Amino acid sequence: MNICIFCSANSNIPTEYFERTSELGTWMGANGHTLVFGGCNLGLMECVAKAVHDAKGMTVGVVPTIVEKGGKVSDYVDVKILCDNLSDRKDLMIERSDVIIALPGGVGTLDEIFTVLAAASIGYHSKRVILYNIGGFWDSLIAMLDDLKTRGVLRAGFEDTVKVAHTLDEIAALIAQ
Repeated sequence: MNICIFCSANSNIPTEYFERTSELGTWMGANGHTLVFGGCNLGLMECVAKAVHDAKGMTVGVVPTIVEKGGKVSDYVDVKILCDNLSDRKDLMIERSDVIIALPGGVGTLDEIFTVLAAASIGYHSKRVILYNIGGFWDSLIAMLDDLKTRGVLRAGFEDTVKVAHTLDEIAALIAQ
């Protein structure tokens, strides 16, 4: 399965995020899954790519030219796909993946999540987003989505598109569905 990972490119974040990301990447590689990611050598992006690579898995990095020019491409990218900008990157990552897992991340990760959810809500695809809720990271987003559902502004079936996992075992079970 091609698993897209959306995540932080920052390194000054809790150690637990790196530990759980490495565990996920190792599981992906060991189980023959391909990583599709943003191709950077920073933060959780580099962490997951290294873990997949070390577990003999395949990595596909979708790299904006600005990242390449800045020398920030991960050494763990097996297949590099260059693109012009972040919009192209999102489109290519979504297109080349079967499921998306969102690890802790900032505005870029939120942008990526909502791009997938919005496109799925109007029928462009039926891909799921799994929020890997490490240490309760996504609790406030989950609460906001629940509030939007209560207010009636989310389309029917939204709960089938976004799932929450607290452990690697829960991720594995969701992917197996």
